[in-house]
Amino acid sequence: MDSSAKRPSPFRVATVVSFYMFAALVMVFVNKTVLNSTPDVPLLFLFLQLLIAVLLLHFTALFSSRIEIPRWDPYTAKKLLPVVTINIVGLVFNTLCLREVEATFFQIARGLVLPLTISVTSLSSHSHPAARVIGAAAIVTLGFFIGVAPEGNLPASSIPSAISLFYGVFSSLSIAIHSVLVKSSLSYCNNSTIQLAYWTNAGSAILIAPFVLLHGEPAKVLELSASAEWNAEVFVWGSLVTGFFGFLLCIAGLLSIKVTSPITHMFSSAARSVIQTLLGVWIFQDVLTTNRVVSLMTILCGTMYYTWIKAAEQAPPPARAVDLEALAQDRGNKQEEIVWQAPEKSASSD
Repeated sequence: MDSSAKRPSPFRVATVVSFYMFAALVMVFVNKTVLNSTPDVPLLFLFLQLLIAVLLLHFTALFSSRIEIPRWDPYTAKKLLPVVTINIVGLVFNTLCLREVEATFFQIARGLVLPLTISVTSLSSHSHPAARVIGAAAIVTLGFFIGVAPEGNLPASSIPSAISLFYGVFSSLSIAIHSVLVKSSLSYCNNSTIQLAYWTNAGSAILIAPFVLLHGEPAKVLELSASAEWNAEVFVWGSLVTGFFGFLLCIAGLLSIKVTSPITHMFSSAARSVIQTLLGVWIFQDVLTTNRVVSLMTILCGTMYYTWIKAAEQAPPPARAVDLEALAQDRGNKQEEIVWQAPEKSASSD
């Protein structure tokens, strides 16, 4: 069978990559719009997104046999508690970080994802990363510190606060720990990413619900609804749209990794970051300084370098060159041996 027949067509790859980028961009900008209009209820906003994603998984399972909703199992729930807990912690810090910083600075604030992922993976596996991997992590770390360095020409509203950087770093750390826990958690979900996504969304919604009530966010929404200045449509439609696109983003990410190569997936993520930065300047009038441009480019270069390193490590060894002259000589020797033995066989048959 021709191996090229198994490769997806360029049109399919372009469609999946575009779908992934579009879903991710919609999530960031709708999230930012809602958090700008209703900054006091981030946990309720996140809870509604998770709930909508769970309902959509149930709905799609009615029409597709590929979407399998797992049954409630206390043993599985106990084993998946760590990955569910770190998932919701990461989502909370991610939401709070996006609320506090500009869209153009969001990628910088979460710029330590790669170095922290490498560190957590090394600690969990008791292994030492290669020198080139450490070099890639150093490049990304340098890009992060370039981005967070103080700049005197920024307006006060554009200067990131210490708490926003705290949210960004802990969001990155949570993502790093989550990526390690996912590998060990898939075995409890029949190695199904859909089942793990369901457990993660449903479990995260259950875990965050008490904190939504303790934070008094439903009461805050009731207070806001009585105010003529609050635009309830932005919050309601924003919750529906982000819940729907959060569900699509889960599928889009899986498809992008499955249909494309890791390098293509990383380049699409890099392109998305650039587009997100430009849209942030256009939609929200964010400030884009030289430091931020250099920071983003440095982080992207370090991340793509790391992706190239891992792809090179996983590439199959090159096929050995065939010595045609030696092969022809070997075949000639075998032919002479057959001709030489032929008379002996005929004599024995007589």
